[in-house]
Amino acid sequence: MNKRLSRYDYLFALTFIFMLVLALGTFFFGLRMGQDRATAKYEELLFKKSEVQNGYSAYHQQYLVSYYHTIYQPYREFHKKWFEKMNELETNRTSDASATLKDLGALAKEKYNELSNKSMPDSSPLLQEGLQNYLKSLKLFSEAVGNIQGKANSTPSYDLVASMNNDAYLNEAKKFSLAAQKNYYDSIIKWNLADNPQLKQVDVGNPLSLKDWTPLSLSMKNEYISNALLNGKLFKLYTPQDLSSRIDEMVSSGQAKKLNLTDVHQVIDLLNATDAVRSGDFIRNKNRLYPNETLPQLPFFFTQN
Repeated sequence: MNKRLSRYDYLFALTFIFMLVLALGTFFFGLRMGQDRATAKYEELLFKKSEVQNGYSAYHQQYLVSYYHTIYQPYREFHKKWFEKMNELETNRTSDASATLKDLGALAKEKYNELSNKSMPDSSPLLQEGLQNYLKSLKLFSEAVGNIQGKANSTPSYDLVASMNNDAYLNEAKKFSLAAQKNYYDSIIKWNLADNPQLKQVDVGNPLSLKDWTPLSLSMKNEYISNALLNGKLFKLYTPQDLSSRIDEMVSSGQAKKLNLTDVHQVIDLLNATDAVRSGDFIRNKNRLYPNETLPQLPFFFTQN
């Protein structure tokens, strides 16, 4: 005669199954973490080995290209989506602002997790710093929109956008993004200098006349612009080379002279005040303004980013 299982027997069996599932889950989670850490460590070792074997400089083109594809481009995907969704909010083209912010927060977290497993060689501190600044930026974006999300649908779009523009955490996230951008363009100048030590440089922290701006290399102009964007807290969709090309266009067309503009920052202020810079302006102007420019083989110098 079969004996019926008691309540205690059922509880014991369920507890055993639960503990077994938990143990398996913990095992596979630990295995995944170990694999991710091993992959990151292996990539770092490959960087170092490649540097030694090939005698690469700290900012060799290989590192700039690797940074572009593994760090800059993933962040850029979030960057572009941010402006796309903010435009929807500003023009009241979304019926669920909370869902829009939720999606942005999720994307920021996704990109943060993606970049967390990346590394740059110790010999390239600017690229390492750029990675850390992008991580800080994404973390703050994710946390900030999460805090705002709950009240988004009860706030008029105009007021919501205004509130977000003044949010301390979002502004800090933008600052880290601009700092990372400057790190990258500083690295590009290092690459230029390794190939051409006589490259003319300027102090990016000082005012610069258009007369002194014009003969500079595009890389030097971009470094100057990346610093101006950081100091001016100008978080924009366009890239530094887009703005550089618009300044050069203003100079070459004679518009700057007609408007009595003599300083680079005067032109920057005018172009931003009139919303006269667009993502892709550099590609549009490249062949005409920079036919013989020496540039690293980074995609945003050859196709619209």
